Amino acid sequence: MNALDKKINEYFQGLVVRKDLVKAVKGNAIVPTYVLEYLLGQYCATNDEDSIQSGIETVREILRKHYVHRNEAGLIRSTIKEKGRHKVIDKISVDLNEKTDAYEATFSNLGIKKVLVDSTTVKAHPKLLVGGVWCIADVEYDFNEDKTTTPWILATLKPIQLSHFDFDSYIEARRQFTTDEWIDLLIQSIGFNPELFGKRSKLFQLLRLVPFCGRNYNIIELGPKGTGKSHIYSEFSPHGILVSGGEVTVAKLFVNNSTGKIGLVGYWDVVAF
Repeated sequence: MNALDKKINEYFQGLVVRKDLVKAVKGNAIVPTYVLEYLLGQYCATNDEDSIQSGIETVREILRKHYVHRNEAGLIRSTIKEKGRHKVIDKISVDLNEKTDAYEATFSNLGIKKVLVDSTTVKAHPKLLVGGVWCIADVEYDFNEDKTTTPWILATLKPIQLSHFDFDSYIEARRQFTTDEWIDLLIQSIGFNPELFGKRSKLFQLLRLVPFCGRNYNIIELGPKGTGKSHIYSEFSPHGILVSGGEVTVAKLFVNNSTGKIGLVGYWDVVAF
């Protein structure tokens, strides 16, 4: 651990995640980096090596038991049926069914639809309505003879993102770092090794973060494939969404005049194509 890493651990105690651990736990899970970092932050936010190794095993076990691989969705659905209740990590989106006047959730990997969601949950997490959010959810199974209802029940739902942010403490900790140290910290936070970048290259990487903190900031980046243009917008933060250009219409992006449904720009801090 170098001097900067020690300083980061000192002033951001309990909030530090080692980026190299992400690869150690990811395996073949097709899941954004911030989801894994959230789990690592729960169990590995320390510089004690023994605690880190124990935390890695815990996170691996959580992913093994609860992350839904699409090719294993049938097995997970069977587990929920047999146990009656099971916790899953999946991308969940919600739509309003006007015919029944109810919110219904769709689980991307698990492959279940029309799971009832209460209005309180939707009001607390409106991004569920646009694009979907990675969540940790408890799903129950209760079969009945009424074919108009689904046997799947959403018991609890917790989006994977910071529950609170202490801005004053953050500003106070920032004062302990020089500008160059802070640039290196930010480069590390997006998963790169600052020792491999020159000053100009670091600033190019940081420029990609400006849309996350600047209002109405538009940026166009041109370059060949594999140069990391879209990586940050899909992996870095749960507050941004990456979409394919062909999938978006004006109605989906801003507002649907026929239904009044607000589009992506109304809910997400950053929309990237």
